[in-house]
Parts: sequence; C-alpha cells; structure tokens
Amino acid sequence: MLKVSIIGASGYAGAQLVELVSNHPQMVLKRTLVSAQSDDAGKTITSLHPRLSHLPAMELEPVSDNLIELLASTMDVIFLATPHQASHKWVEPLSAGNAKVLDLSGAFRLKDTEVFKQYYGFSHTADTALAKAVYGLAEWYPQEIAEASVIAVPGCYPTAALFALKPLMEAGLLDTQVRPVINAVSGVSGAGRKASLTTSFYEVSLQAYGVLGHRHTPEIEAYAHTPVIFTPHLGNFKRGILATVTVKTVPQTNPTQLENAFKSAYQDKPLVRLLDHFPKVDDVALTPFVDVHAKLDTDSGYAVIGVAIDNVMKGAASQAIQCANLISGLPSEKGLLFS
Repeated sequence: MLKVSIIGASGYAGAQLVELVSNHPQMVLKRTLVSAQSDDAGKTITSLHPRLSHLPAMELEPVSDNLIELLASTMDVIFLATPHQASHKWVEPLSAGNAKVLDLSGAFRLKDTEVFKQYYGFSHTADTALAKAVYGLAEWYPQEIAEASVIAVPGCYPTAALFALKPLMEAGLLDTQVRPVINAVSGVSGAGRKASLTTSFYEVSLQAYGVLGHRHTPEIEAYAHTPVIFTPHLGNFKRGILATVTVKTVPQTNPTQLENAFKSAYQDKPLVRLLDHFPKVDDVALTPFVDVHAKLDTDSGYAVIGVAIDNVMKGAASQAIQCANLISGLPSEKGLLFS
C-alpha cells in the first residue's frame, strides 16, 4: 500500500483528494495537513466537509518545517493542494527524500521563470524542484510522469483546452498562423473555498474575467505549442468546465481526418469519452471523465471542439491521482472507475 499525505486538505481539491485516496485500493491516507496559519488547523476534515462523514474523522494538522522533513522521508506520495507560494516553498524539501510529490498549484507548471514572475507576481527560486518537475497531463505524458519525482498537476482550464488542441497539433491539422480561440466557463468552485463577494453564488452572473491576461494562457501556449486567445468565464453553477475551442485547420482538411485525429489520441484512454454530440457539464460533474466532440466546417476550414470536465476532479484531484498511479507503476485510471 502507498502511504499518502495531503497538504491543503481542507479546500475543495484537497477534500476531493481525501475522498479519492480513501477509496483507492492501493493507497492509505496517513496524514491530512493545512498551513500553520489556517483557521482549519486542529479541526477534522469531516466537520468541514460533512459529505465525507462516512470517512474517518482525521485531524487537520498544522504544517511545520520538522513535519515537512518527516513527510519527505516517510511518505510514498504527497499531494499539495496549496497556494502557489506555499508550494513554491515546500516542494523542494518534500522532494528531497523518498516521497513523490504532486503539486496542484501553478508553482511548477511554467519552465520560463520570467513568464512565471509576470503572471504569478513573485520570483521563482526553487530551481532544483523546477528542473525535476514534469507536467502532469496524464493522457499525454504518461512515460515522463512515470519516471518523475515531482509532478506539476495542470490547471483546470489548460486541461480542457489542451485536450482539444493537442490531437490537432499532433496530427498536423492545426493552422498555426491563426490563433485558436478558447472560450471556457467554470463553476464557482474553481475560485476555491475561501469566501469572496465576487464568487458568492448569489452574486455570480455569467461573465468573462481575466481577459487577455489570465495566468493560464502561457500554460496553455507552452504545452499546445502555439499562441492562443483564451477567455475564461465564471458561471453560476458549482462544478465543471465547458470549453469551446475554435481553430483554423490546414487546407484540405476533411471531417474524417478530424475525427481520426481525436480517435488516434484518445481511443485507448479509458477516462476520455469521444461523443457524437457536443458535451455538457452535467455529464462530467463529480466524475474523472473528459468528454470531447469536434465538428469541421469544410467551407471555411474552421473547426469547433467542445470539451467538458469537472474542474475539481479532472481539473485537479482525479488528474493528480492519475499521476500518482503512473509514478507508482499503476494504471492511470486505478481507483477512479467504479462499476
């Protein structure tokens, strides 16, 4: 059994990880932790998230430097569902021991430290951990993930966008002279558990935000290998992301080529569902699945790809589990599919 700890266990992604690890047939949850300054320290995960009341009432321990060193030497897998600054501080010492570290923040997704500073607002100095970090888009980089000790779990919006773009790039069907346009809508859980007037469910109306400057833009561009126009939206629903991606294909592209590009990429991926219609959020909420559909207008050469994911699951926790499976020599989907 893999010994697992979760730092940042009180948030939405952290609590989802608690549930997934607890249900995993080859993982045992040893410790749940939060920052020393957190108001949640000393409480139980079940008191904060009553939907987990069927699980043991584990205490949320405050993190300390001594505890970080102990975790690094005694755990097999450590998940960080922590703010970017905390992950930046902790990943390096956590990965100095035997543990494999999976970070759900944005601290290690971008290799270009100047771009990182521009979008995240502080300088990246964890050079050793950054050099070791592998991008955890599980269906696309399984071999690299399997050999890594530090995984940068992708952002929720980039996950949805990259599942649309990468098959076209790999098949040589994307006209890179025309920027893909990504419009994506997320539920309010994407903003995290901390209360805020701007993300209060009652206050939220469908709206664009972070226009032409969202920090997920360079992440998408880095792994799609093309510039994009990315516009995120906040919707008044709890969970999920629906991304609608419009691209220009290379001349003479036909519908069969488009369909084959996605079949070639995903037909053997059990958590990706290729649909014959455009996806919707309700069909992926609370699941680890990625639903995908693409349609080509042969007259203009433009294609529209729809992708739906659960932002807390495939956009965070279940993708982190996939990566943990891979670095542990297990099938990517282990513990995530239930009959």
